[in-house]
Amino acid sequence: MIILEDIALRRGPTLLFEGASATLQPGQKLALIGANGTGKSSLFALLQGELGADRGQIRGMSGLRIAHMAQELVASNDSTRDFVVAGDREVAALLIDVAAAESAEDFERAAQLHQALEAIDGYSAPRRAEQLLLGLGFTTDDLEQPVVDFSGGWRVRLNLARALMTPSDVLLLDEPTNHLDLDTMLWLESWLRRYQGTLVMISHDRDFIDAVCERTLSIEQHNLVSYRGGYSAFEQQRAERLAQQTALFARQQREIAHIESFVRRFRAKATKARQAQSRLKALERMETVAPAHADSPFSFQFPEPGKSSDPLLSVTDAGLGYGDHSVLSRVSLTLHPGDRIGLLGKNGAGKTTLLKGLTGALPLLGGERVEGAHLRIGYFDQQQLEVLDLEASPLLHLQRLDPSAREQAILDFLGGFNFRGDRAREAIAPFSGGEKARLALAMVVWQDPNLLILDEPTNHLDLEMRHALAMALQGYTGAIVLVSHDRHLLRHAVESLWLVDRGAVTEYPDDLAAYEKWVLTGDGGDGKAGEHRGTIDGPESGSGSARQQRQNAAQRRAQLRPLQRALEKTERALEQQQRELQVLQEQLADQTLYENGNSSRLAELVRTEGSLKSTIAELEDSWMEQQEALEQAGG
Repeated sequence: MIILEDIALRRGPTLLFEGASATLQPGQKLALIGANGTGKSSLFALLQGELGADRGQIRGMSGLRIAHMAQELVASNDSTRDFVVAGDREVAALLIDVAAAESAEDFERAAQLHQALEAIDGYSAPRRAEQLLLGLGFTTDDLEQPVVDFSGGWRVRLNLARALMTPSDVLLLDEPTNHLDLDTMLWLESWLRRYQGTLVMISHDRDFIDAVCERTLSIEQHNLVSYRGGYSAFEQQRAERLAQQTALFARQQREIAHIESFVRRFRAKATKARQAQSRLKALERMETVAPAHADSPFSFQFPEPGKSSDPLLSVTDAGLGYGDHSVLSRVSLTLHPGDRIGLLGKNGAGKTTLLKGLTGALPLLGGERVEGAHLRIGYFDQQQLEVLDLEASPLLHLQRLDPSAREQAILDFLGGFNFRGDRAREAIAPFSGGEKARLALAMVVWQDPNLLILDEPTNHLDLEMRHALAMALQGYTGAIVLVSHDRHLLRHAVESLWLVDRGAVTEYPDDLAAYEKWVLTGDGGDGKAGEHRGTIDGPESGSGSARQQRQNAAQRRAQLRPLQRALEKTERALEQQQRELQVLQEQLADQTLYENGNSSRLAELVRTEGSLKSTIAELEDSWMEQQEALEQAGG
């Protein structure tokens, strides 16, 4: 049992902990959460003995073996297999001693060392290292490659593999899912659930926390607050506590109204029963946890996209790749206003290649790409942080995008991303990775796109910012194509799923849970995605040519468009009337209105309230009739 008692800690002038206490049970799996800069990494340093507390003590660490995932990796000429094997220091040392003894022809010493290796199961170490590397997405060809040959993201995976290889009683993981794709994350979930020691994990991926952790430690107001269960349970418990604070009530109600509006829109558009059912269940649950985020420092929304064409963008029989290397072939798809698409597929399958092809940044190897009039793409890619100007402030970054914008308007906008006061005017060089990611995302939002193409936008973002992004995407009325290993974001921001697999892009008609199950069970090498693959405007799909199918689809959209526009017009009118009613009811809540001399004003407001309620009822009836007509027409 590890006990933290009355811990106080400062780093420079910043107070991180004051009177913090917590108990970690043997074999327990805990998530450590908190906003950036609140002390998560410092707590890890305390547990490892790298820092000493200013006050208090940590008991129970004596004699425990600790494994820690490093964030930085020193360049090494060792092969990936040898680098990971070295995580088991005892085995690695014995292997070196065996080689030295045999080289010196000291066979008696070598025999003793071989016995020691066998006693600690050292001969299986290379095989165990290979299993870890293959599970984390490396190939058999990578096993002999020098560590220096791999990019930063893959080196992070090597650090993770080495930490998992290290025999330990306590495993400390700091953002283990960064740079992992969804398939690899599912493998890691399974591995960590089988881990026998005590796990403490810093993560900003709520689904990953839910799948692995049985308890959540939240850093709140310089203290450690323990919650039963994973992140979803933390939300629920914290929401129940915060909902009692009346100062947060107004913001909570706005959040709930926003969610209800999106649920209504999605219910109207959902066409895939199973996917829609699981999605609606998750969305409606958000109402009960809205108060848990009422004090979030982040609040932003995408502007209305404005004028758009239909379709926004189409590619026909496209080949995508690099030079002579083809990654995807015969890709045919069309993006329309309001499409909300999530891409699934293993690392290296071609998801990023497809996104680059859609943006036009990667020229097609063949086929055709056609932009609609008024197309404005907002593209967030995984290298977005690398092109930021480290000497410029967040304010200057946005001023360069829009020199005519008022400075105060930009500052107000940046405040929604928690760049407030001097922070908005400071050079970003010392900013954390999360702050830089927030700025890169703010630059995409500022450009007013009608097509959002997002490649892993949640990397480096903390949980509150991820929640704010999910809320903003729900309110966005343009088209979205999203690649993310964050399953919570996928469930709450997209309406349909595409699978990128074996050089093709196909529709995945089932839900995310079914995809997870398929990934974990494997596809048996039969070339089928668990019998979940269909086509999206695909060539020669069995019922006529791709051209004929696209023509039929275009005709169908043309027939449905007037009904959809009428429905959207009614929705806008309904939302406007509801806003007016909310403003009027706030006026009616003013107690001075009921004093002598205000009777005529009160009567006028009451009459207006009755009129608005009547109009809203009529609009709701119209909405139901229009929705029914759209469904009968096949929309």
